[in-house]
Amino acid sequence: MEMASGSSILRTLAIIILSYYLFKFLMRIFAPIIMQKAVNKMQEKMQEQFRKQQEQQEQQQYTTSQFQTKEKEKVGDYIDYEEIN
Repeated sequence: MEMASGSSILRTLAIIILSYYLFKFLMRIFAPIIMQKAVNKMQEKMQEQFRKQQEQQEQQQYTTSQFQTKEKEKVGDYIDYEEIN
C-alpha cells in the first residue's frame, strides 16, 4: 500500500476548501433568483386555486338560485287567512 504524500493531501484539502467557497459564493448569487421563481410559481398556483374556488361558488349560487325559482313556481297560490274571533 502506498502512502499519500504531503503535497497531494494539501492539494486535496485546497480543492475541497476552494470548492466550498465557490459553492457558497455561487449560492449567494443564485439562491435569491431560485427563491423568487419558487415564490412566483406558488403565487400563480394560489391565484389559480382562488379563481377555481370563485367559479365554483358562482356556479353554486347560480344553480341554487335556479333551484329556488323552480321551487317557487311549483308551490302554487298563496292564501291569506284572517283570524276570526
